[in-house]
Amino acid sequence: MRICAAVLVSLGLTLGLTGPLRAAELIMVEQHGCHWCEQWNAEIAPAYPNTEEGARAPLRRVLISDLPEDVAFTSRPVFTPTFVLVHEGRELGRMEGYAGDEFFWFLLGQLLDAHPDATALR
Repeated sequence: MRICAAVLVSLGLTLGLTGPLRAAELIMVEQHGCHWCEQWNAEIAPAYPNTEEGARAPLRRVLISDLPEDVAFTSRPVFTPTFVLVHEGRELGRMEGYAGDEFFWFLLGQLLDAHPDATALR
């Protein structure tokens, strides 16, 4: 009985220390008054959560002046909007700017497809 309890405690501690794996997310770095952010909001934002891309990398919005501490960016974002694909707190890739809906979906598809292990539908 003691061995069983010890194994369960050990397993619980191991799982607790490693924590759950986080799925990929698409971080949108934006700022108030950004024309291109507003255009993205009008053209893409309403549909994004209902798309396959939105399921593969749910959107998280952050302000350029208040970047999250739980993400290791390869470099500090400079332009808005910047879309950063993140998995387990690390940047996998990014898209800077917004040049229209067709270009956005095309580039996002390429970015997601370049990281199938992180963005596979579960």
